[in-house]
Amino acid sequence: MLAGVFVVAGILAWAGARLWNSVGTLPSVPLAAPVVLALIAAVLLATALSLRARLRAQRDRVPDAKGVDPMMAARAVVFGQASALVAALAAGMYGGTGVFLLGSLDIPARRDQAIYAGFSVVAGIAVIAAALFLERVCRLPEDEDDNPQAAPAA
Repeated sequence: MLAGVFVVAGILAWAGARLWNSVGTLPSVPLAAPVVLALIAAVLLATALSLRARLRAQRDRVPDAKGVDPMMAARAVVFGQASALVAALAAGMYGGTGVFLLGSLDIPARRDQAIYAGFSVVAGIAVIAAALFLERVCRLPEDEDDNPQAAPAA
């Protein structure tokens, strides 16, 4: 689904950039876009690594291990899912705009905008990767009772 959002947003942004450019000046890609996306990726990664260490300590029954509140883990997963969806949309939009700007790299201002758009796409992909890692860390282990073939015969 994230790839679909990325592709659709990219196509719409490319078409919108072409239309907007034919009518007037194209809005610029903000320098803060890749910075903010990279910060979100860093927060997601830090959260995932922290939760993974705490869950591992809890699972290994380390003395004085700080447990993980199930509600906090659920909130982290929701944060990761929402971040991944928004990042796919933003990366697609900046990717489509960047593809449009590739046709005018000889203009220094457009070249800078294309670079910012490229960094935004990379940072958006980093957010998606960190969010998927966070979801994987918070995944519940498989329950043996759910597998009827593994149950012993009565």
